[in-house]
Amino acid sequence: MMDNLPPGLILLVGAPLLAFLRGRLRQVVWLLLPILSAIHLVLFLPEGTRFYVSFANYQLTPVHIDRLSLVWGYIFHIAAFVSALYALHVKDTVQHVSALLYVGAAIGAVFAGDLLTLFIYWELTAISSVFLIWASRDERSYRAGMRYLIVQVGSGVLLLAGIVLLYQATESLTFVEAFSKDADSSFWKGLTSPGTALIFLAFGIKAAFPFLHNWLTDAYPEATPTGTVFLSAFTTKLAIYALARGFPGTECLIWIGASMTAFPIFFAVIENDLRRVLAYSLNNQLGFMVVGIGIGSELALNGTTAHVFAHILYKALLFMSMGAVLYRTGTAKGSELGGLYKSMPWTTGFCLVGSASISAFPLFSGFVTKSLILTAVAEEHHLWVWLILLFASAGVFEHSGIKIPFFAFFAHDSGQRVKEAPLNMLIAMGIAAALCIGIGIWPQPLYTILPYDVDYNAYNVTHVITQLQLLMWAALAFTLLKLTAVYPPELRSVNLDSDWLYRKPGPATIAWLYRTSTQIRATVVRHTLLQLRKTEAWAAKECGPSGLLGGNWSTGGMVIWAAILLGAYLLLYYCQAGIF
Repeated sequence: MMDNLPPGLILLVGAPLLAFLRGRLRQVVWLLLPILSAIHLVLFLPEGTRFYVSFANYQLTPVHIDRLSLVWGYIFHIAAFVSALYALHVKDTVQHVSALLYVGAAIGAVFAGDLLTLFIYWELTAISSVFLIWASRDERSYRAGMRYLIVQVGSGVLLLAGIVLLYQATESLTFVEAFSKDADSSFWKGLTSPGTALIFLAFGIKAAFPFLHNWLTDAYPEATPTGTVFLSAFTTKLAIYALARGFPGTECLIWIGASMTAFPIFFAVIENDLRRVLAYSLNNQLGFMVVGIGIGSELALNGTTAHVFAHILYKALLFMSMGAVLYRTGTAKGSELGGLYKSMPWTTGFCLVGSASISAFPLFSGFVTKSLILTAVAEEHHLWVWLILLFASAGVFEHSGIKIPFFAFFAHDSGQRVKEAPLNMLIAMGIAAALCIGIGIWPQPLYTILPYDVDYNAYNVTHVITQLQLLMWAALAFTLLKLTAVYPPELRSVNLDSDWLYRKPGPATIAWLYRTSTQIRATVVRHTLLQLRKTEAWAAKECGPSGLLGGNWSTGGMVIWAAILLGAYLLLYYCQAGIF
C-alpha cells in the first residue's frame, strides 16, 4: 500500500488534521508528519519508481523518481523537519496547516513526471505559502502577500499556457520528452517555441530572475519569523529543480545567473532590514545555481544540485538566527540592533556558522559545493563569468558573512538585554549548523547522492589558498571601508529596487489615466447636454404654434416638399447603385 502513495501525500493529507488537534498532541503530529514522509520516500520509493495514470484521455506520470529528484526530496524533508522543530512553539493553526501543505506540494512537484501534475503542485505551493506571509497579520504583510500571490499565480498561468502550446506541438505532457521533442540550438536551447518560452518564463519568475525577483525581497521579510524559514527553503529551489530538469545546457542561463549573482550585492550593502539583506543574499546564491544549469555539464549540474542542498541548510540557519532575534527583540533592523552576543550567545554562534557556510569558508558546506560550479565554469572557459562569480563570492562574504552577524550581534551596543532563543529554536539551529559543518568536513556522502558520479576534491592546495585569499581581501576591504566611514551606515530608509517601476509609476499612470478619462467624460457629457438643450430650445421655437414648422401649410406647399424629398431619395439611390 505504501508503495502506491505519491511522495508528499502524507503531508498533504496530514496537514488539515492539525486544525483539529491541540497542545502536545498537535506538536507531536507536527514533527511526526515530516519524519513519516521521509521514511516513506526512503524505504518505499526507490530510484526508478514511476506511477502512471490516465486522466481525460491524457497519459500522466504523477511520480517519476530518479537521482536528480531524489536529492531535492531528501533535502526538502530535512528542511521540513528542521523548520517544523524551529516553529514548534508556534500555536497558530493557519501557519501549521499552510506550512505542511506548502512542503507537501513542493515535494510532490519535484517528483512530478508530467507537466500537468507539475502545474497543479506549482499552484498549490503558491496558494498555501502566502498564508505564511499573511500570518504576520498587519497591513504591510497583507499588501506584500497580495503582491506575492499575484506574481506566483501569474507564474502558474504562464506555465499552463506554455503547457497547452507545447502539447499542441509535441502531443506529449511528459516533462523530459516534451522538451526533448522541441527544436534545439545552443544559446536558446529548448526556447525556440512559444510553449517552451512561456514555461521558461514561468520558471524564471519563481527562480527570481533579474527584474522578476522583487516578489522575493518584498514578501519574505514580511512573513513571520518561522514562516520565512519555510519560504526560504522551497519556492525558489523548486524553480531551480524545474530549470535543471527542463533546460539544462541552455546557454542564456549562464548570463542570467551571472547577473543574478552580482546585482543583489549592491542592494544588500545598503539595506537596513537584515532579513531583507538575507533575501537579497538568497537571490545572489540562486544565481550560482542558474549558472550551473546553463553550463549543463555533469560537473555543473552536480554543482547546482549540491549547492541547492547546502544552500537550503545554511540559508535556513541564517533566517532562523535572524528570526530568533526578531522574536526576542521585535526588530530585525541593523540600526536598532547590536551587542546581542551578550544575551544570545548560542544564536550568535549558530549565525556565525551560517555566515561561514554561505561565504564558502573551508570546512563549511558552501566551500565544497560552490567550488563545483566555479570549476565547471572554468573548464568551459567562460572567463568573464568566472570573474563575475569571484566578485559575487567576495560580495556575499561582505553582506552575509560579515554584515549580518556584525550589525546584529556586535557593532554598537544597542543596550537590549533579552532572553536567549527558545530551546526548540536552538535545537533546530544546532541541527542545521551541525549539517553545515559536517558537509564541509566530509562532503563525500553528499557527493554520493548527486545525479552523476563525482570525482572531485575540493580540498586541494590551490582552491583552499585562493578561497582564503579572496575572503581575507574581502574582510580587509570591509574593515577599511568601515574605519574610513565610507561603508554605508545602517539607517532607517527605503531602498528603491526595480519594483519601483510598477509600484510607483504604474499606479501613478493608472491614476492619471483615470483622472484624465474622468475629465474627458465630464467634458463630453457637459457639451452633449448643452447641445441637447440647444436642440430642445430650437425645436420648441420652430415647432411651436408661432414657429415655422408649427404653422399651417397649404396643400400645394406640402406637395412641393414631398416632390423635393422624393427627388433627393431617387438621386441618392441612383448614386449608390452606380447608375450615374
